[in-house]
Amino acid sequence: MKKKTWILYLVVAIALAALVVYARHRINFNWGVFVRQLKLANWPMIVLAVALISFGYVVRAIRWALFLKPVRKVSFPSRMWFDVLGAQVIGFTGVALIGRAADLMRPYLVARRVKLPLSSQVAVYVVERMFDAGAMALIFSTVLFFAPDRATLPHPELLRHIALVGLVGTAALAILATTIRISGKAVASLAEKTLGKLSHNLGSSVAVKITAFRDGLDMLASLRDVIAALLLSLFMWGLITYAYLETIRAFVDSPPLHTITLARCLVLMAAGMAASALQLPVVGWFTQIAVLAAAMQQFFNAAWEPALGCGAVLLIVTFLCVVPTGLIWARFDHVSLRKVSEESEHEGADALAAHEPATEPQA
Repeated sequence: MKKKTWILYLVVAIALAALVVYARHRINFNWGVFVRQLKLANWPMIVLAVALISFGYVVRAIRWALFLKPVRKVSFPSRMWFDVLGAQVIGFTGVALIGRAADLMRPYLVARRVKLPLSSQVAVYVVERMFDAGAMALIFSTVLFFAPDRATLPHPELLRHIALVGLVGTAALAILATTIRISGKAVASLAEKTLGKLSHNLGSSVAVKITAFRDGLDMLASLRDVIAALLLSLFMWGLITYAYLETIRAFVDSPPLHTITLARCLVLMAAGMAASALQLPVVGWFTQIAVLAAAMQQFFNAAWEPALGCGAVLLIVTFLCVVPTGLIWARFDHVSLRKVSEESEHEGADALAAHEPATEPQA
């Protein structure tokens, strides 16, 4: 493991330890109440949430198969489709256990199994993230604009501005994607020249990412495929949102949680996603739980015991429930998570570098 990574883990661990010490003296926390909250939770609702999240991985595989359509027909059900599904399950298991360094496991495993260049699947990964961001922004912004309780949300004006930025950003992303799809090389060249005046490495890096993005968009052969990808993305994020809502409402002995509205649930989702942006192995689990619990307590006046219990269950439902299936699938497919993570990180960087425009020889 790299020295910088160890230092980062150490800093986060010290910060968590300091937070625990601070909380012990500032927060009146009753472990008996915490255990009782978990016992009283509506576990059938939590099981339903796990099922929704699990089905989301199936939808991800269907969407990835759609991206593959121009170069490789992947029909359902088929062995190749299950290979794509396995790549999603194993890849997200790797992220849960190893951290964000394992993000490229999915394109790496798909490339190996469908026998395509890794660069093409890294491009698909980039476009997949675009559709994820666009779908979540549309759901978040629409709900915050039209929710009956929007005026009672924490910092309503700030959230309204965020929702507006989300809608504008989604529209801008769609325009940018269309422009890159039509004139990707010209946009990459312009970005390299413009940003290259500030930093040559920055200009080259942005140009590489634009080129990879364009290659991913090339996987969508028609407007029909674009619409299908968008609908699948909205459906998948709808499943994830409903899973969040069911999990929070399962804490029936805490009125602020059991009666939570969709708009308030989305505020907590945003907090959870912000906390997971820098996902460290194991340590990141506790930071995510702490952020979610603090948001429930500060924003919606939930007691610390149900808030902490709900935060822990949310982590399990939305992030860790895939781990048992992923480990079993990896075992049957003879996949070493650590080895594949390292290989995908190294070869993924090479795949992106393969997109880099050739530079003119220096005089």
